[in-house]
Amino acid sequence: MYVAGCDVGSLSAKAVIMKDGDVLASHVIFAKPEPEESAREVMGKALEKAGLTMKDIAYCVGTGYGRDSIGFADAVESEIVCHGKAAQWLMPEVHMVIDIGGQDAKAIRLDDTGTVIRFAYNDRCASGTGRFLEVMAGAMDIRLEDMGDISLSATNPLSISNQCVVFAETEIISLINAGKNLADIVGGLHKSLAHRVAALARGIELDHEITMTGGVAKNAGMFAALEEALGVKLSKMETDPQIIGALGAALIARRAAEKDG
Repeated sequence: MYVAGCDVGSLSAKAVIMKDGDVLASHVIFAKPEPEESAREVMGKALEKAGLTMKDIAYCVGTGYGRDSIGFADAVESEIVCHGKAAQWLMPEVHMVIDIGGQDAKAIRLDDTGTVIRFAYNDRCASGTGRFLEVMAGAMDIRLEDMGDISLSATNPLSISNQCVVFAETEIISLINAGKNLADIVGGLHKSLAHRVAALARGIELDHEITMTGGVAKNAGMFAALEEALGVKLSKMETDPQIIGALGAALIARRAAEKDG
């Protein structure tokens, strides 16, 4: 039996196809202007990898901010539930998930079954999101994917005082013009973002065994900065952390398909 999950976010879209409890294929693309277009393209790519068509999929669950635009989904679920379900499925010891997405950040506490028992999120300001890093990368004229490695080479991360993205961008440009070390600027940005996310997590009390999901989790500098801000060692996923929402949606689809069958 084939099931699928499709996660359409603000910056990227992800799809996962599962067969009998195993991941058969996955794919990630940059988001298109229309969520429906993103969903169709990313699912088409995943289906192509699996050698399947949508007719082969017994059940599909959509998630992410664009979930209501996924026309081929049989049901939709919140990304909070999906990230929690997939994280605990992959790592049963995990009881807290921190997801830094393109437009929000979330801290999620789980019970032993992966059910969400508490959560907190920030979607009112880009300063605690992946969008913050994207804007700053543009201001410094560096690639977003290079920021992590640059950050890790910082010897004296600078303090970034402004939390607002607009003012922080101005501050960064001023630091560059003042001849400050690029690695120390990038390190300071990661440290600033990490402390904001850590405060969000502490708001629902830190639990044992914490992992990080979402595309920002692939940023080694951000991962290290968050560990430092939380004062704990994070459990690192072997699975691509960017597909966790789609994987959780596929797991929920599998349960629904088994129930219907």
